[in-house]
Amino acid sequence: MSKSVFALFVFACALPLFSCAARINGSIAADGSASLSVNMALEPQITSLINRFNAAMGGEPSGAQILDGASIAKSMSTAPGIASVSFKNIESQARSPAAIDGTIRISNIGEFLSAADDGEFIFFQQTPSGGKCVITINRENGPAIFELLSPDISGFLDLFMAPLVTGEDLTRAEYLDIVRDTFNKSISDEIAASRIRVSIDFPGQITAVKGGTFSGKRADFNIPLPDLLVLETPLVYEVNWK
Repeated sequence: MSKSVFALFVFACALPLFSCAARINGSIAADGSASLSVNMALEPQITSLINRFNAAMGGEPSGAQILDGASIAKSMSTAPGIASVSFKNIESQARSPAAIDGTIRISNIGEFLSAADDGEFIFFQQTPSGGKCVITINRENGPAIFELLSPDISGFLDLFMAPLVTGEDLTRAEYLDIVRDTFNKSISDEIAASRIRVSIDFPGQITAVKGGTFSGKRADFNIPLPDLLVLETPLVYEVNWK
């Protein structure tokens, strides 16, 4: 693989973490195993930017295949705690000419990326009387989490100056200003508006949720993407069930 093609591949693999519409649905069993379905679609300004990068490298516009589901799955498959991962390209969605969906199976949610910051990323506990799951992402463990998930993604986010990887002390506004000045306002606006929507079923009736809402056994989270990229305030999500 030539250096230019490899650079484009890394660029494409990282995009689901930037300007996109992302939806994650799944369930966690009492033994800690988890199954997630993931759907991601690129926003038009990011797609245009990739095509410009590709053209500058001497290639043709990537069109609907700008995301390579199989390549992204291969990159993620070696991450700690992942039992299997599969992604495929799907038909264009709404305003986006590039989209993928697939599944991720985790052997034990408490062990997922456990090497990051001595395993403090996810805490999972199931007892006879109920359980608890706590997810914590901050500037201390954020770089380690994404290095484990995919070194390619981590390296690209570093190029995009995301405090999630660099550990820089930037506010959300400062980061979006940097993106605007480096690329353009449209890119900055798309990142600012992007959300990651997550719905997870837990092993019992939920009694309390921090950082989201719940009904019955299902917890829902609506995560602004800039909050994840900047980590101006640590992200802490907690679910308790009986």
